[in-house]
Amino acid sequence: MSDKYLKIRERMVDEQLKPRGITDEKVLQAMCGVPRHEFVDDALCSRAYGDFPLPIASGQTISQPYIVACMTEALQLQGHEKVLEIGTGSGYQAAILSRICEQVFTVERINVLLAGARRVFDKLKYYNISTKLDDGTLGWQEHGPYDAIMVTAGGPRVPEPLIEQLADPGRLIIPVGDQHLQELQMVIKNEGVLESVSLEKVRFVNLVGEYGW
Repeated sequence: MSDKYLKIRERMVDEQLKPRGITDEKVLQAMCGVPRHEFVDDALCSRAYGDFPLPIASGQTISQPYIVACMTEALQLQGHEKVLEIGTGSGYQAAILSRICEQVFTVERINVLLAGARRVFDKLKYYNISTKLDDGTLGWQEHGPYDAIMVTAGGPRVPEPLIEQLADPGRLIIPVGDQHLQELQMVIKNEGVLESVSLEKVRFVNLVGEYGW
C-alpha cells in the first residue's frame, strides 16, 4: 500500500466524510485503512477515491465513499457483531464492515463479481469475510440471526427473510423505492417491535431476486 494512496484516503476522509457528519471513529479509521483502489479496475485506480460511484463488472457499481460510510455508521457497530451483507459487488463495502465487526457474511448473485471480491479479500488477508453465491433476498439463514444486515441494492420493499434473520435487538439498512430513486431506510428491531427510520435519498442498482425486482 503506497504512501500516495494513503494520503489520498486521508484526504477523502477529511474532505468527503467528516464535513458531511460522519463522526464514528471506527468508520473513519476503516475508510482510511481499506485500499479502495484494489476494488476497481486498474484503469479506474486514479479515480477510486473520488466523491462518486464507479462502474464495475456486469453493469454494477461501487458506491461513492460517503454512502458507504453513511450506511456503515448507521448500523452503530461496536466490534463484536455478526453482519450480513446482501450484494457483495466489488467487495469494498464488505471490506469496510470487516474492519469494524467480528464476522461478515456476504451474498452475491453474480459469480464473476463474487470471485473477484474473494480474490481481493484474500490478497488483503480479510479472512473474517465469508462469501456465498445465491439470491441475496433470501438472506443466509444458516448463520443467522445477524446483529446487523446491510443491503447494497435498491428494492421495492424490505425482504421478509431478512427481517426474520435479523437479531433482536438488531439493525437493518436498505434502499427502498422504485428502480430509479430510493430512500435509505433503517429498520430497528427491539423486543419484537420494528421501527423504520428514513435517512436520505439514494440511487442504487436493482435488488434482483425472489423478494426484489
